[in-house]
Amino acid sequence: MTDTQLPEPTVVEVDAVTTAVIAGVVPMADLPAFFDSTFTTIGPVLAGQGVTPVGPAFAAYHGAPGEDADIEAGFPIGAPLRGVGDVNPGVLPAGRVARAVHVGGYDGLGEAWGRLHAWIGSQGLTPDELMVEVYVTEPTPDMDPATLRTELNWYLAS
Repeated sequence: MTDTQLPEPTVVEVDAVTTAVIAGVVPMADLPAFFDSTFTTIGPVLAGQGVTPVGPAFAAYHGAPGEDADIEAGFPIGAPLRGVGDVNPGVLPAGRVARAVHVGGYDGLGEAWGRLHAWIGSQGLTPDELMVEVYVTEPTPDMDPATLRTELNWYLAS
């Protein structure tokens, strides 16, 4: 399935979500290493505190990335977390988001975000700074990147 076969984006209300994250300002070229390090670092911290993820991994971008991304990546959690090292508790806020789904490799995410931005404008809506990717399909070394599903959530200004 390609993006052109997916349903149109929608506007939905989302609840606040408690998270375990690592945050940073990361050069775009270093994002893959940041994600690998983040997701392997957070797991043992959660396990050590008896906290389990309640959903797939995500990345929250505070503003559209340029040469660098102001990012926090991690997992939604259903129990309190005590910060350890770079791993800290966080919250994805409640609010209204424009949501779309991208199917395919991560190299197509920039274009998918561009389409969502255009759709937001065509609906007379105003995007806010917060953009959240939810990695619905967990990548594995032997998978076909064309089957990856990523949910795009762009918070809207009130």
